[in-house]
Amino acid sequence: MGVNNHLTWHDSVVTKELRHQRNQHKSAVLFFTGLSGSGKSTIANLVSIKLHELCVQSYVLDGDNIRQRLNRDLGFQESDRKENIRRIGEVSKLFVDSGQFAITAFISPYQCDRKLVRDLFPSGEFVEIYVKCPIDECELRDPKGLYKKAHNGEIQNFTGVSSPYEEPINSEIVIESNHETPEACANKVISYLAQQELLPK
Repeated sequence: MGVNNHLTWHDSVVTKELRHQRNQHKSAVLFFTGLSGSGKSTIANLVSIKLHELCVQSYVLDGDNIRQRLNRDLGFQESDRKENIRRIGEVSKLFVDSGQFAITAFISPYQCDRKLVRDLFPSGEFVEIYVKCPIDECELRDPKGLYKKAHNGEIQNFTGVSSPYEEPINSEIVIESNHETPEACANKVISYLAQQELLPK
């Protein structure tokens, strides 16, 4: 798809900085990545609850939800996975520009795709959260029965079984969800955001 040279970008009159002043907090994307069953969505939603209790505006962009609507035209081939993450990066940027925390929960298996999203944001506005969990534990949990279906050949290109997961190497936060409770994991994220002075004082 080519670039339309007749388009002009229009900056918002109400800037991100003005929204930060009104909200009394900063904005950023909290980019959860990890294998299916690692606990990404559970922890992301707990973080959202804790931010809400602090009067901080946020919205969870969950991988399954996005694929049912915005990205329902995409499959799970490598090119589709890349486009899935590219789109969510652009949507997240809109949320961050609006002064909110965009909390994304996607497997996002490829390092280059995660870097593409990171590069959309200035320093401090992209927080990669690697929810690290051994695949054996993820398979034991298997909350949706997906690993069983993948091993039976019912699901193709399934991350960790028939498709690779490239482990993050420079995440801002690493959560070992097989050693910590979801509550402790969420508290670790909130503590980091407070240390970075992204939350209300």
